[in-house]
Amino acid sequence: MAELTGIEALRQLLPPPPGAGEDIDWAAAEARWGTRFPRDYMAFMAVYGVGEISSEQIGEIGILGPFPTGAYEHSPDDFESETGNATLTWEEEGADQEDLDLDVEDILAWGSTSHADILCWRTSDPDPDKWPVLLFARHGGKTCQVVPCGMVEFLRRLFVGELPSYSTDFKPDPRFEHWRKGR
Repeated sequence: MAELTGIEALRQLLPPPPGAGEDIDWAAAEARWGTRFPRDYMAFMAVYGVGEISSEQIGEIGILGPFPTGAYEHSPDDFESETGNATLTWEEEGADQEDLDLDVEDILAWGSTSHADILCWRTSDPDPDKWPVLLFARHGGKTCQVVPCGMVEFLRRLFVGELPSYSTDFKPDPRFEHWRKGR
């Protein structure tokens, strides 16, 4: 039997709850953000949508959408606020990070953690399916690190403990809660 990859592998580790998922107008999202989006992110939105992944061991990862849902009073639910936070963090703390040549225009946030980390893409490649994850860690040595995989693969690796440089271990109980239920 072939090993599962992508969204199907993630579904095995993080079963989506009933009624999750978003029906996103991707043409409107592309117009708003001036770019296409990675196919794995679009698949994630179709299966899960905007919401939170949580684990008793680590806290939460908030997954953002391309449009605001109005679901959360005091926290972001679309890219805009967290992208601004990541850009400011890079300008104030990371720009002297010699091993990473990063233009702030190439930062687009897709998530954040309860540990104040910001999860982004590095959008410098014209093919969004080749965008690596940028992890803006608020605690630790480096301000920003490139994780050479897409969003869904990043989450899969996180859940199975294949990201040794990331301080959080989600095993064994990650859960997803869609914003409509959490509201």
